Amino acid sequence: AHGNAQRGRADPGPGAPGGLFAWLRGRCLGRGAAVDPARDTFGAMTGLYAAIQPADSVSLSTRTHGAVFNLEYSPDGSVLTVACEQTEVLLFDPISSKHIKTLSEAHEDCVNNIRFLDNRLFATCSDDTTIALWDLRKLNTKVCTLHGHTSWVKNIEYDTNTRLLVTSGFDGNVIIWDTNRCTEDGCPHKKFFHTRFLMRMRLTPDCSKMLISTSSGYLLILHDLDLNKSLEVGSYPILRARRTTSSSDITSSGSSGPRAVGSPCHQNNSGPLSEKTLSRPSQREGGSPRNSLEVLTPEVPGERDRGNCITSLQLHPKGWATLLRCSSNTDDQEWTCVYEFQEGAPVRPVSPRCSLRLTHCIEEANVGRGYIKELCFSPDGRMISSPHGFGIRLLGFDAHCSELVDCLPREASPLREIRSLYSHNDVVLTTKFSPTHCQIASGCLSGRVSLYQPKF
Repeated sequence: AHGNAQRGRADPGPGAPGGLFAWLRGRCLGRGAAVDPARDTFGAMTGLYAAIQPADSVSLSTRTHGAVFNLEYSPDGSVLTVACEQTEVLLFDPISSKHIKTLSEAHEDCVNNIRFLDNRLFATCSDDTTIALWDLRKLNTKVCTLHGHTSWVKNIEYDTNTRLLVTSGFDGNVIIWDTNRCTEDGCPHKKFFHTRFLMRMRLTPDCSKMLISTSSGYLLILHDLDLNKSLEVGSYPILRARRTTSSSDITSSGSSGPRAVGSPCHQNNSGPLSEKTLSRPSQREGGSPRNSLEVLTPEVPGERDRGNCITSLQLHPKGWATLLRCSSNTDDQEWTCVYEFQEGAPVRPVSPRCSLRLTHCIEEANVGRGYIKELCFSPDGRMISSPHGFGIRLLGFDAHCSELVDCLPREASPLREIRSLYSHNDVVLTTKFSPTHCQIASGCLSGRVSLYQPKF
């Protein structure tokens, strides 16, 4: 009784309309007073982020290693890895701001992305079409090199439950690697999915969905994901979407994705995908089949035409939303947009399905045209760090950095700028929050890495 009295109107309890399951779901989403105790800790961390001053940044740099394309912390926050243009991977101690090691020939071409499998093992991918596995305890040699892509590899994801590594590249392929059977010669692998114009691929935190962004402005969502089943052309059900394309345009066994020069984002000269309406119904009535494909054209403010290039794709740490960075066809305008996942069936059976709803957005500085700007959520999902010219902007869903579920607007609202941090002398390409400390890292086109943290 005392617990119910404390909850009051904000949390009516399991006896309220909707029953026990609705009440539990509300708790999981962070609504009401009875929530995860860590939420207060995250709230305090958010306050510290808002108090960070640019003067407290620390510049990390070694010899000339080219532009910084990606930053990744180890899960325990003890190591910061840096993917560089000139074949190098840099390792820093983010607490002491000391350089640990340089992997001078990590790959034979640009290093694009780094992903930790645990606190010791991490993977890197490159424009040399390979993926490399590394062990922090023995950095003199690679654990193994993975061959399978035929063009530049841009993205790495990892399913901790199945220990499957998932990669994507400009060859349009999404490939699954079984690290359970890894040897010095590599890992068993299979092609999972193929699409033209592929830019980025992400898994939701629970690995129930795969999202794929394209340079032609389409966002593909695979629902009820089953990574153990390879998807051949025409072998998966397609859900009706707000704007759809023909499966022959989306997937093609003989076509390849856009090939860029260097690591900037480039539009494909073939033009956007066609807009034929799919007529093939879902394979199973009344249910959601595994690996159901949904094709969307996310709404982008200020650019109502088709063909926006979705250059950066991130997922909310709790799986509530997706974060996109989009550039216009003419590359003269950029937007950061947040889309909430809309679960369940359409409101009306005859209405088209659309899993995403635009909730927040903001226009970005059009600096460093053609280069991909990698943005990110904070560990608690309350803030966004976005490259902005020669610095970064910390953005919130409202002025108080509230949880997304606590401040969902009826119509799309602007993201609120909490603070701007500038310490670079070139265009910032990537930024990342530490998973364990109140720290933000950013990297720029000239190769400088900066750390921002409160000064006590």
